[in-house]
Amino acid sequence: MAVTVGAVFASRLLSYAEGIRSVYVDAFGGAPWGEGPEHADHYLRRLAYDVTRTGFTAALALDGEAVLGWATAWTTPTPFPTSRSYPQISAALGAERAAAWLCGGREVDELAVSSRARGTGVGAGLLAAVTEDRADGRCWLLTSVAAARARAFYVRAGWTPVTHPAAAGTGVAVHLGPRHPAAPVLAEHRPSTG
Repeated sequence: MAVTVGAVFASRLLSYAEGIRSVYVDAFGGAPWGEGPEHADHYLRRLAYDVTRTGFTAALALDGEAVLGWATAWTTPTPFPTSRSYPQISAALGAERAAAWLCGGREVDELAVSSRARGTGVGAGLLAAVTEDRADGRCWLLTSVAAARARAFYVRAGWTPVTHPAAAGTGVAVHLGPRHPAAPVLAEHRPSTG
């Protein structure tokens, strides 16, 4: 594999829609996600809107012209949003922390890697490509508590978990980026990842 990983403009990202769709089904089709082709189609429709968000940034991992993975991120608006999973985040962190730590920060929305590229550094490269240019380090992401492999990957990449998994193993897990100003203090009290 001759893999290239790097930031791309929104128009270039959208030109790889079919490859993104294929990786989406591959990455999110199995446990714990269980998302099928209809979810991938919905994601592509959402992506066409997401590229217009303030601070949108994206990265692609390519083997020639074949998509191996992608990542997207944007600036979390102020006030803290109330749609999608944001209410769960606000409940887990508290409204004040959610606003202080996350509003205005770089929010990694999606990171997906095809099964054939897992374990090759592609995921870490994509994550870095959408966050490393953030001078103040204020980056964050969330994933499902049920996604133990994803949560372990983020911890290995230096991301600090800031929410504790619910007893039932459900809900969202919020992680702060390695250079996030709140991360050093929280790293001393890092919850278990699995």
